[in-house]
Order: sequence, then structure tokens, then C-alpha cells
Amino acid sequence: MTEALIKVENVHKRFGTHHVLCNVSTEFMAGQVTVIVGASGSGKSTLLRTLNRLERHDEGRITVDGIEVNDDHKSLDALRQEVGMVFQQFNLFAHLTVLDNITLAPRRARKMSRKDAEARAMELLRRVGLEDHAHKHPFALSGGQQQRVAIARALAMQPRVMLFDEPTSALDPEMVKEVLDVMRQLASSGMTMIVVTHEMGFAREVADRVMFFDQGQIAFDAPPAQFFSNGHTNPRIKAFLNRVVQH
Repeated sequence: MTEALIKVENVHKRFGTHHVLCNVSTEFMAGQVTVIVGASGSGKSTLLRTLNRLERHDEGRITVDGIEVNDDHKSLDALRQEVGMVFQQFNLFAHLTVLDNITLAPRRARKMSRKDAEARAMELLRRVGLEDHAHKHPFALSGGQQQRVAIARALAMQPRVMLFDEPTSALDPEMVKEVLDVMRQLASSGMTMIVVTHEMGFAREVADRVMFFDQGQIAFDAPPAQFFSNGHTNPRIKAFLNRVVQH
């Protein structure tokens, strides 16, 4: 058994009186693809955001590759180099070209030379099928293309783990497949991935485990075959699957 890359121990998070994460404990192994599902407001995106300190957890402990997730500047800098994140909205810098969007962080945070950063960026753009678009600005690209650039940008920092927060939910249906195809390739390359999504086909086909969140807690955590089987005794999971699988 490989060592856990990420450890989450007794984590709580509250927004005012709303207890969003309730004593959550779990581990994520290197090379594992985890898909997190659940109803809106169940805490799944909040958990994802606590892993790279976009949200502070109130209690408990999180470590990523041995780095404690806290407000210490050195720890934060180290953490952000280990963890790449792709959001619903692509969050690209509108005033920069695709190439400059991808090279900015490696040059600043990893002190990479422009030449090396651009060579790496072009390699990543080839990987996501966008090398011909390197000198365009984001507004000239479709939503699916922008999201693929966002994935390349996150990969440019050579992270140990990639977090995806509903990466296809802002896309037109015909663009979803091109983004999921890039994520499939990434999974097959051995990247550690934690994906919050409603794409059940992706979960069934690509995930090593499916984690179901309900009211701030992990209500179910098992391989996809078990999650998608019909033998669920948990009525919330049954209701969730009936709702999403019909769409």
C-alpha cells in the first residue's frame, strides 16, 4: 500500500451557523483518482478548497505530501506548488495570451527561465490539443478550449495532485467531452486527482473510488462498481443516483 499523499483528520468547517464539514477524516493515495459527488451544499467543494487553503478549516488537521495546511507563508508556498486546481470558471488572465497564462506561475514561483517555461507550456498545449492557439487571448477561445488551457496552466507547476471543482459545469454540453478526454488522459498517466463533478459516466469509468458527501459528512466511500450498484440501503444515495443518472 502506498503512503497517503493527503491526510484529512477530524476536519470541521463552519460558515456562520452552517456546519459545512462535520468531523471529516479520509486519506488520498498517490496516483489515485477520487470522484466526490453529492447534492449541492453537501460540503464536497468546501473540502476540496480546504486542501489548498482556499478555505480555512476551523478544526482538525490536513497534510499534503507531509506539508501541514495552515497559514504559515512557507508552508503555503510549498503547498501551492504541490497542488494544482481547476475551477468551474476558467479564471484565465484576459489580458495575457494563452502562452503567458501558462508560463506566469512557473517563472514567478519556480523561477523558471522564460525559454524553459515556454518549452514546457508548448508541450502541455500539445498534450491538451491546443498548440496552435498559444498566441491567442482567452476571449478568442471556446469555453472548452479555455478550460483545457486552465488544466495546462495548473499542470505547468508540476503539481503532485490536481483538484477539479466541477470543471465542466460552466460548459456547453458539446464542449464537455473535450475537457473530460483531457482529464481521462491525465488519470491514465498516473496523476493523483480529486474531482468534484456531476459527470457520472466519468466517475464510473475513470475513478478508483467514489466518495458521496451528505450534510457535511462522507456518507459512502467505495469503488465505482459498488457505488453504482443497485443495492444501496442509504435512501439519500438512491435518490441522488435516480436524479443524476436520469439526466
